[in-house]
Formats: sequence, C-alpha cells, structure tokens
Amino acid sequence: MDEGLLRRLTPGVLTVLVRRGADFAAAEDAVQDALVEAVRVWPAEPPRDPKGWLVTVAWRKFLDATRADAARRRREERVEVEPEPGPAAQADDTLRLYFLCAHPSLSPSSAVALTLRAVGGLTTRQIAAAYLVPEATMAQRISRAKRTVSDVRFDRPGDVGTVLRVLYLVFNEGYSGDVDLAAEAIRLTRQLAAAIDHPEVAGLLALMLLHHARRASRTGPDGGLVPLAEQDRRRWDTALIAEGVEILQRALARDRLGEFQAQAAIAALHADAPTAGETDWVQIVEWYDELARFNDNPVVRLNRAVAVGEADGPRAGLAALADLDSALPRYTAAAAYLHERAGDLTTAARLYADAAHQAPNLAERDYLTRQAARLNTRLRG
Repeated sequence: MDEGLLRRLTPGVLTVLVRRGADFAAAEDAVQDALVEAVRVWPAEPPRDPKGWLVTVAWRKFLDATRADAARRRREERVEVEPEPGPAAQADDTLRLYFLCAHPSLSPSSAVALTLRAVGGLTTRQIAAAYLVPEATMAQRISRAKRTVSDVRFDRPGDVGTVLRVLYLVFNEGYSGDVDLAAEAIRLTRQLAAAIDHPEVAGLLALMLLHHARRASRTGPDGGLVPLAEQDRRRWDTALIAEGVEILQRALARDRLGEFQAQAAIAALHADAPTAGETDWVQIVEWYDELARFNDNPVVRLNRAVAVGEADGPRAGLAALADLDSALPRYTAAAAYLHERAGDLTTAARLYADAAHQAPNLAERDYLTRQAARLNTRLRG
C-alpha cells in the first residue's frame, strides 16, 4: 500500500466532491471513509485508476451519509422544537441504533465516537472537540471502530452506560455547538428513562432539562453569548427546572450516586439561586468533589477551580487552576476571569484577548474580545 499516493490523491478527490455539490466537512468525512476502504481493499485488488476509484467510493459514502442525515432530520421534525414535560412517546428505532452501535466488541470510547458519527450526525471535528483530542486522532479512532464492527453481528447490544455517554455528548453538541440536537437527545433520554429503571438515566435526564431550561437566556438579541451570571433568570423555563429537580431528587433518594446525578445537582444549585450572587458556591464545590470521584477529567477540575474561586476567593481559584495544563480548552478564559476578580486588570485583559484567539466558536470569541476591550478601556481611563 502506497500511503504517499493516498496523501497525494486526497486533495484532488476532495475537490471533485466539493465541485459535485458536497459541503466541505461532509466531503472530508466521505474521503476519509474512502481512504479507509482503500487501505483495506487495495493490497489485494489494486485499482487501475486510483483517483477514479477514490472519487467513486467517496461519492458513494457521501450519498449514504446524506441519506442517513436526511432520515435523522425527518425524525427530528416529527417532534416539537422544545421538549415538553411528561411521559415519552412510543419509542422508535433511533434509541435501538444507539444500543447497537455501543457494541461489546468496541471499547466505550470507540463506541461513543462511532455512534456520534453514524447515528448522531456529528462531524469528526465536533466529536474530536468533545473528547479534547486532535481531529486526526478521532478520525483514526472512528475508522478503527468501523473496521472492528464490519464483520460482527449486531445481536449483542451495548450497555446503558455507553449509551448515556453518547446521549450526553449529543446533547452538549446540540446545546452549545453548530448542530441543534438538544431536543432529540432529551426525547431519546425520556424514552430510555421510561424503559429502564436506572438512577443515572434519571440523572442524565434531569441534567439535560436543567440546562435546557436556561437556553433562551444564553444569547442576547444580537446573538451574542450571555454567561450564566449575567442571564435574565426570568427567561428560564421554570416548568423544566421543576421537572428536572423532581427527577433528580427521586434519583438521589436511591443512594446510588453517579456522574450524571452529581452534574445535575450542580445544575440544580445554579437553577435554585434567585440571583447569581446568591449561588451556593460552597455546596457546588462539594458536588464537584463528588463528581471527581466518578470522572476526574481536566474539564471537571477546571470548572471546580472556578467554583473554588467563587467560594473561597479568586486567589484560591487561581491556585487550583495552577495545577492544570494551560493548554486545556477555556483555561485561559477562566484564568482571565479569576485575575479580574483578584484586581489584576492588566493580566486579565491580556488573557481575555488570548482566550478570544483560542475560542472554539464565534459567539465565545466575540464575548471574550468584548471583555478584553472593556478592561483595556478601564485601564486607559
């Protein structure tokens, strides 16, 4: 297998797909799938026209993905934009597909990545961002997962923990990303909660409802990002909050704490505060400590550091932040906020500007740029 040939052919194949009408991200995914197929097939059956072979296979992969995406969108259109409280409607095949993609032959991380790509409709780039890994690494992981399950029978569906992880990541992408999947994730989690008596399923559903209740207040009239502390709490959906809190309380009463229940408890404390200044940050730090028992990843520790800064003062928050890798997404923004609270406006302004350059989306970039400009104006005055 001439890997150098594949690399040389890739830009030209990508160009052909884009000229045929494929959007660039979808074309990239289709070409990647074609390259995986080439690695598998070419050693035994080398094509006479390598570029033509890749174009044909990539275009077929693109069409298959387009049809799958259209089918998913038709399912989403059958539900209302905002999830209503109450029992779930009769289950469809989507939830079953989530379980099938969480196959026992795959590691949990590979199963989640494959399901997000094949069923959730997320791009490789979006999945990589959710996992905090380079896009190339995630592309390889998805490709390996596809090869692993290509010759197995899907008669042993995966476990509920993997499905919950998938639903959680799909919701996060729908809540804060470019693809609106939040309502679909809530709908499927309602179905799962109706079918399985599991406290972590209830915890995830509560978490989704509590976050979704704040959705209308997360952006201003101009589309700009509004952070939690500045949101108009009168716009929060009190019915969704009440439902989420009730579901969480029932789950916690069973004394089988898990990661999603701990996250939901943190969200509930934010929802319960009449104003940002009345937030019970001490209890939030305690819940982050509980959460770290189940998922002690860098993002959890970053959020805990910010909470420590609110509960014990910005210097304590900066000390907690110092233990983390400065390359962590949103690390610089958190440091800027804590430095501002500590009164170091010069450092805060510089860090806000740095964070704006690192921002994963336009809304965050604009917000952080405005924060830097605000502090620079104060410093000049």
